[in-house]
Amino acid sequence: MSTTTGIPGYELTEDLLLRELRHLHQTRNETFLHGSPDALREHTARTFELEQEYLRRHPEREVDPRRTRSGARGEPQHA
Repeated sequence: MSTTTGIPGYELTEDLLLRELRHLHQTRNETFLHGSPDALREHTARTFELEQEYLRRHPEREVDPRRTRSGARGEPQHA
């Protein structure tokens, strides 16, 4: 059970889950830079909850090889 506000992630439809995740990712920087400690803590907890729900639903999601350690090491270094 979550201590964050909002509808629990497991109760969200796929469309609502994706919409909520998009919104959280869009508002992260502003919350980080200018939100109160409570707002940042809540934002972090909600983001984690919904990301975990997404991963639970999509354990075989496509992973870009460039977003892994071994893939990133194979890329040319940028100065």
